[in-house]
Parts: sequence; structure tokens; C-alpha cells
Amino acid sequence: MLNLYCTVRPLRPAEKGLLAVPEPRYKRLVDNIFPEDPEDGLVKANMEKLTFYALSAPEKLDRIGAYLSERLSRDVARNRYGYVCIAMEALDQLLMACHCQSINLFVESFLTMVRKLLEADKPNLQILGTNSFVKFANIEEDTASYHRSYDFFVSRFSEMCHSSYEDPDVRTRIRMAGIRGLQGVVRKTVNDELQANIWDPQHMDQIVPSLLFNLQVHVESARPIYVASTSVCESPAELTERCFRELLGRAAYGNIKNAVKPVLMHLDNHSLWEGKSFAVRCFRIIMYSIQSQHSHLVIQQLLGHLDANSKSSATVRSGIVEVLSDSAVIEASGSVGPTVLEVFNTLLKQLRLSVDYELTGSCDPYDSNKTTTDQEKQLQEAVIKTIGSFANTLPIYQRSEVMLFIMGKIPIPGIYPALGSRMIQVMLLKSLLQVAECYESSNMLTALPSSFLEPLLSCTLMEDPDIRLLVLSILISLIDRHQNTHKFTLLSILSDISVLKLKVEKCSRQDNLFMKKHGHRLYRHIFLACLEENSGRSHYEALFTLLALLSVELANEEVVVDLIRLALALQDLALANDERLSLYNRCAVHALCAAYLSLISQLTTVPAFCQHIHEVIELRQKEVPNLLPEDVFSDPPRIPASLEGVEGAVLFQQCKITEVLGGSGYNIERLNTPFTPQITDEDRLSRRKSIVDTISIHNNNDDNKDSLYLTVPPCLLFLYLFLSVDNANDEEQEKEKRRLLVERFQTAPFEDLAAHCGAKSSLLQSKLDQIFELTIRPPPSPSGSASQGQTPSRSVPVYEMKFPDLCVY
Repeated sequence: MLNLYCTVRPLRPAEKGLLAVPEPRYKRLVDNIFPEDPEDGLVKANMEKLTFYALSAPEKLDRIGAYLSERLSRDVARNRYGYVCIAMEALDQLLMACHCQSINLFVESFLTMVRKLLEADKPNLQILGTNSFVKFANIEEDTASYHRSYDFFVSRFSEMCHSSYEDPDVRTRIRMAGIRGLQGVVRKTVNDELQANIWDPQHMDQIVPSLLFNLQVHVESARPIYVASTSVCESPAELTERCFRELLGRAAYGNIKNAVKPVLMHLDNHSLWEGKSFAVRCFRIIMYSIQSQHSHLVIQQLLGHLDANSKSSATVRSGIVEVLSDSAVIEASGSVGPTVLEVFNTLLKQLRLSVDYELTGSCDPYDSNKTTTDQEKQLQEAVIKTIGSFANTLPIYQRSEVMLFIMGKIPIPGIYPALGSRMIQVMLLKSLLQVAECYESSNMLTALPSSFLEPLLSCTLMEDPDIRLLVLSILISLIDRHQNTHKFTLLSILSDISVLKLKVEKCSRQDNLFMKKHGHRLYRHIFLACLEENSGRSHYEALFTLLALLSVELANEEVVVDLIRLALALQDLALANDERLSLYNRCAVHALCAAYLSLISQLTTVPAFCQHIHEVIELRQKEVPNLLPEDVFSDPPRIPASLEGVEGAVLFQQCKITEVLGGSGYNIERLNTPFTPQITDEDRLSRRKSIVDTISIHNNNDDNKDSLYLTVPPCLLFLYLFLSVDNANDEEQEKEKRRLLVERFQTAPFEDLAAHCGAKSSLLQSKLDQIFELTIRPPPSPSGSASQGQTPSRSVPVYEMKFPDLCVY
């Protein structure tokens, strides 16, 4: 019987060597770099052999990386952290030494190991993986990678930046490792077009808030930490700021928005606008880090964010405006951008909204969030300051456009409620003053064009004293081109103006043209400003400064004569027993005239003129000191009981002044002509009775009326009279007419109203047709006269006449 059972004998040692499969050489080289005791560290001699082998056989590099990754995973699982450190050190050296085309597969193994370390719970392993990744980020690869992704590293490093580890020192080290990791990701991907765009919102929404969180937490100087990878001691705040600056410095034109938007959202989510200091610091870093030609993009984003927060609390809006103001100063070397007026339009809009919120007491009628007057006042001052900061960054011609733009935003009285209109006017004029203070121009025709000067001067007719003072301050800022204003701030009599050290230049041709064109308007409004009963010391000091600047900056012989005529007219006004002027106002006008005539007499350097002014002032000091600035503008003012005895030698005599100036070549005829303010349409439309009465008093004589109507063409005189408003009607009759008119339109049928309006328009059209028939003449007959018995031809308008071709150019 066959025995199916057999015994198997063991192999002899010689047979074992012949049958065993030997390990590959790269594995033996990798195993040899690990010592028996991990505390001995990497075996350097064997590491050199492994490096030489990798350089000699680059096709084996990916297998070396895979085997090292396998060993590292096994060591991590067995908590053999010494061998983990040796494996990472070996990987780092191989990365630094090898730049062959096969490195991409090795890098994948390397990143897998780094990912394994970052996912570990041990802080030391996380820091070890981060250090290796940072070293890898500084390596410039020779070959491109089409499939590598860094999304995990962005998320993990951002998570490490928000670490909440119990031990403060370890927590700080983990956060700093996360910051350096993000810095490495940015360096590795920002210039590689084949990688995922690090500027995408999904990445920026993680990177930027992580940096800002650490910048906010460590804003106060923290204890420096030694970083082994860089061998330097630095605080978390310093590292965060350096990383943030590097990120922004690499941002191109199209990436600014994605980099700045997370900053705005972070400040919103953590209510950091209210503190102002941290928000200002963040945007200082941004403005100083980005390329200067991109600065206006940051400004535009801030303005858009301010618009989006229009209904937020006043402290939030004030914080955004404060950041805008600070950023504008930093951006002064660049440009505001292509939309200059849009910047100021947004700021003026916020100013108007703030006034509305101050009146209503709430930012949103559907929200319980209330606002206070003090908060809104702070916001308004911040907006005005910001307008001035932006104006400083503009060239001169754009500042002129901005001033005209702001002037067009000043509301007309009657559109807004009385209080709201007044507050908006004050705020806008303060904004205008901020722009005017930084305006520098050598040509007054461009600084004060008609389209700007006329509406500005019309504000001097308003009853509000603050508005009038702001208008005077704006005029002073624009006229003063040699910084002489501060030398005239104190209204007083000076015996020698040389102590002022005034900067005086010869009046240019453009300045002469400006005064010929607009001088009468300036004189007229100065005269009317002295009629205001609620004017105080600041108003008269501003008027004196304005008169002094006109004499220094824009004076020629004709202007000097007109200013002297104006001063004498003001003296006559103070002497008249006008019930609209209080006793204080009359004394103040006398003091203003004395101070100005003392100044202008020394500027003209006519000895006889100076002597007359000096004699009158000396006599006033003895007899009526209450008519000099030292008494009138003291605190409290010293004014007499009445001005009945003021006459004779204590007054400046027009005949004496005319005589002494005429002997020096000045125009005697013009000096003998009393100053009379001219009537304008502004006065006809003015609702203030004092202005209309003043103009009517100064235009009672027929000569003035004739001179007014001589400027109107005869053919349009009838139309002018037909359309003009009769200001002489009784006030009670006007009220009754208005009441009847309102009642008629409320009760009458629509057909009657339409017929009534149609009849009025037909009457107006007929009058216009008559005027045009008179002004348009028929073309002359070729024979010189119309033939007898022939009906005269119809009047042919010029645009219907047919001319020969030879006569047409």
C-alpha cells in the first residue's frame, strides 16, 4: 500500500540564503539612516550615501519617498517620535538636494507625510510638520505640477492660527506655526499659475481672518518666542504683521478686492470699528503694503462699505470714516482714482444722512437702535475732516471742481425743514472750508469763478450767523495766497504795520480782471453783512480780515478807492439812526472802519492821508474811545449809552480824504461818488425784508434806476417789466390772494382750471409774439424801398432768410 504521508525537513542555512529574495537597495539605504537609538540622531554618513544614490538614480526618488512615508506612518502609530523626527530631517535634506524632473512624485509623498503630522494630536508633531512645509515652500521647483492641491494645508494652518490649547506657551507656538504655514502656502502658490488661485474668496476668507485674529490678540507686545526654523526671537504680533504685509505686497490689481473684503467682514463681525485703533492699524498695514497705484481700490472699497453701513450705529460709521481719513493721508502720493466726485458724493451723502438721523434720533425706523446727538456730531466732524484729507491729495484743478460740486449740494431754504436745512448748510459749508483751506492758486479767476462765487455770496444774506461766518472764512481762505490771515486775526489799531511783516506782491493782470468783474459783488456783500444785528465779534474780525486781504492781495488804485468809499459808507450807515442796528452793532461798525482806514492809509503811504486818519483816531481815544476796537471788542464790551454826540472831528471826513488822495493822483471823481450797493435779482427773490429795504433805500434816486435799466436791451424791456414781480404790493393783500388761489384750485372743477391756465399761457404767448414782431425786421428790398401800392411783406425771421451762396460762409 502506498504511503501518502511524508515528512518535510527544514531547510539548511545554505539553502536559506539561496532561496530568500534580497531587499531593494534604496530600502537598505533608507533603513541605514536610522540608528538603533533615536536619540543619536540621523546617521550622517549613511544619509550622504542615500543622497548620492538619489542623485545618481533619480527614477528611484519616488520609491524612496514612498518608503520613508511608510516608515513615518508606522512610527507615528507606534509613538516612536524620535524616528519621526529623523525621517522628516531626511526628507528635508533630500528635497534640498534633488531638483530633478522626477521630484513631483517625491513631493507627493512628502506632502502626505506633512499632512499626517498636521493631523496628529501632538503639538510637537504639528510644529514639526509645519517647519518641514515652510522649508519646502522656499524651494523653487524646476518642473511644473498640474495636480497638486494645497486646500488641506490652508484649512489646517488656519485652524492652527485659532488654537485654544490649554498651555499658553504651547498655544502661542502652535499659532505661530500656523502663521508661518500660511506664509509658506502663499509663497508656494502666489506665483504659480498652474496651482489653485490662492486669491479666491474661499482661501482668502480663511487666511486673512486668521492673520487678523492673531494680530488682534497679540496687539499688545507679547513675550518673544524662539523659532527654531528661523533661529530668531520674534513676537506673534511681529510675525503676523510680517506675513500680512507679504501677502498684500504680492496682490495684483485684480486681487485687491478679494484681499480687502475679508478685512472689512472681520472688523464687522467682531465689532472692531468702534475701537478705531485696531481698524486704523489694519488699514495702515494695507495701504503701506500694497502697490501705490492700487491704493484707490482700497479707498473705493471703504467707501462702498460705508454706504452699506448707512443704517449702522454712529460709532461704526465714525470708525469707517476715521479709517478713510487716515488712509487718504497715506495715499497722498498716489491718486484718489478715476471717480473723484464719487468719493466726495459718498461722504456728503453720509453727512446728510447723519443730520437726518440726528433730527429723528434713530438710524432705522424699523429698528430699536437709537442714536444720540453727540455721536452724530462726532461722525459729522470725522466726515468733514476726511473731506479735507481727500482734498489734500488732489491737484489744484480738481479741488476747484470739488468746491463747485459741494456748493451745488447746499440746499435751497424751503426744501428741507428749517432746522434740517440749517444743519445741512452748516455741515456742507464746513466741508467747503476744509477744501478751501488746502486750495492754492495764483489766479483768482480760477479760484473764484462766477458759478462758484455767486451762490457762495448769496449765503451771506442768510439770517444764521454761523453760516455767514463760515462764508467769510471760506472767502478769506481762498483770497489769502501768502498766508497773511493769521496776522489780521486781532481787530485792533496798529500805529506801524511793518511789525506784521506782510507779504505783498504787485497785483497781476488776472487779479485786476477779477476785481473788475466781481469787485462790486464783494463790496456789496461786505456792506450788507454789517447790517446784521446778530453779528458778533468774530464776524467783525472776519470782515476786517477780508477787507485787509483785499487790500494786500488784490488792490490796485481803483480797488483802493472803492474800498475807502465802502469804509466811508459804513461810517454813514453807523451814524444813521437805523432801528435794525443795535447800539453795539453801530459801535462795532465804527471800530471796524477805524481799524481798516488805519491799515489802508499805511498801505497807500500817502503822508497826508495817514496824518488825517491818525488825528481822528487820537481824538477818539480822548473823547469817544467807545468807537475804537479796544473798547468795543473787549470782554465785556464797553459801549456808550447813545451815539447822539458823535459828529465833527471824531469822524473820518470824506472831503478831507478826497483832497489828500486827489493830490497823490487818485481819481477824485470816483472818491466823491458815494458808495451805493447795486440791486440784483438775488434781492428781488430774497424773503428777508431787511435786504429789500436796504436796497430800496439806496436806489431811490432816478439816476440809479436809469443806470440799472441801461443794461437791459430796449426790445426786451417790456418783457422784463411784464415778467417782473411787483414787490410793492401790500403783505396782507398777498396773503389774501394766495388763500383765494389755494381755495380755487382745491374746489374748482378740472375743466375750469385747465381753461384758466390755457388763457394765461395764451396771453403770455401773444405778448411774446408782439415783442418778437418788433425786434425782427423784414429784409431790405433790392430797390431800396417798397413800390407804391404794394402791401408790405410779412416780417421774415433771420433763420428763414435765403442768402446767395457767395454771401454764406
